[in-house]
Amino acid sequence: MSIVVAMTGASGNMGQAVVRETMELPYVRLRLLFLDEKRERRLKKKWEKRYGDRVEIFFGNLKNEEDCRRLVFGADYVLNMAAVIPPLADKRPDLARDANVTGVGNLVTAIEECSPQPKFIHISTVAIYGNRNHLHPWGRVGDPLLPSVYDEYGMGKLIGERIVLESKIETWAVLRQTGMLYEKLLMSNISDGLMFHTPFNVPIEWVTDRDSGVLIKNILREDHDQGAIGFWKNVYNIGGGAAYRTTGFETFDMGFAMIGGGAEAFMRPNWHATRNFHCMWFSDSDILERRYAFQSASLADFWSDIRKKNKYFALAKPLPASWISALVFKRLLKDANAPYRWVKEGNEGRVRAFFGGEKEWERIGEKWDNFEVWSKKEIAGIGCAEAIDPFYAEKCKLSHGYDESKPEEALDLKDMKEAAAFRGGECMAESFEKGDIYVKLNWKCAEGHEFAASPFTVLKAGHWCPHCVREGRWAFDLLAKKNPFYAQVWYDSHEKNENTVYWYDEDHAPRFEVIE
Repeated sequence: MSIVVAMTGASGNMGQAVVRETMELPYVRLRLLFLDEKRERRLKKKWEKRYGDRVEIFFGNLKNEEDCRRLVFGADYVLNMAAVIPPLADKRPDLARDANVTGVGNLVTAIEECSPQPKFIHISTVAIYGNRNHLHPWGRVGDPLLPSVYDEYGMGKLIGERIVLESKIETWAVLRQTGMLYEKLLMSNISDGLMFHTPFNVPIEWVTDRDSGVLIKNILREDHDQGAIGFWKNVYNIGGGAAYRTTGFETFDMGFAMIGGGAEAFMRPNWHATRNFHCMWFSDSDILERRYAFQSASLADFWSDIRKKNKYFALAKPLPASWISALVFKRLLKDANAPYRWVKEGNEGRVRAFFGGEKEWERIGEKWDNFEVWSKKEIAGIGCAEAIDPFYAEKCKLSHGYDESKPEEALDLKDMKEAAAFRGGECMAESFEKGDIYVKLNWKCAEGHEFAASPFTVLKAGHWCPHCVREGRWAFDLLAKKNPFYAQVWYDSHEKNENTVYWYDEDHAPRFEVIE
């Protein structure tokens, strides 16, 4: 018996991998919503020729409700991979909102209208967690969600995810995708200053586009063959596992080795942000791996494969490192999205967000001798080699504010009250049926905002007040003062006296105010 899988975002890197993999399942038929653009038109012709009537492709836009209805009605599954990501999300926040917020809402509404409803898999992102460093390099589902300042993508994806969690869809799953490796990764990141947002000392757990595709294929296969019991109505982190855990510095080093150099040869320490990024090592990425066995090879294998497929990279090896630095990387410092340019132009809001201020940037300097690289054991405290051991994940695990040893069916009103208090607020419910974690309760945050949310959304998924954490505004400096849940990770990279509120004005210019 065939199944119809409706997909958005199928033309992206993960999307194309998912199409390739799921087409290996003979009972799968795809229905794809494409934007009417050059790349999508080319893929439409290619896939219709390759897969014939097993694939149905039509042009439309997630911001249009009727297009969403046409996509999902009659489908067995809906897989939402659509997203506008940086740097486009930074340049066109209107497009980012259309896909990451409005589009999700339209899809959810369309699915809710169906009878029977298709099962919904929503791809979220590691970006909603916000910045991590050597103090808490490990993270898991349920940790605080603190999208980085001025990151329209991360904030929009957080809001979109919450729409799914609080929806009336009967069968859903949210998968938070980590940084993804794909064949054209290197070439795709030398046309914009975005690469300089990645701190050298950030912990990163990568995954490949292929492995993500295999994961989706295996989920569909299991649910088709026997039912994915225990999988649905939950949130998961997608990561590549131990073989893909590294740091920003090591990632650049391995990638640049293909052209005969490394981070120190081609870059300078003060070109890169030191905070306000997103990535971590997932202590729970093994949950999906144990069930769906999708992780393969290693980070070293990935770069080796890219080198074999793109032998022209080796042509750069004889060139002096200074030439490559000037021709490929240094020119990007003038890009509007480059932190170095923000400093030179006096963009105080962005410099404060990404470095802590101009004085902090000046302390970094241009010489590697004066810059501490965590992976080279130059930062005091826990070394990178020791911290990356999974045993350390337990030592630096963040508290979620309630008794996590309890099974979900045993959670009671006391757990709700404790979790709310740890977030600086309160659970206003007077009664709660033990274990009913998907029913909405009333909550109040430390700022006095009242809102409704399920215990799953708050305790298990890490969301809190939607009035405090909202589009276009980042006030975590102030929120963390009253919210121990936020404070335990926010102060890893922020001083307690920063007191800064950041926002975008009506022209999408970055603004900030220091609250004394």
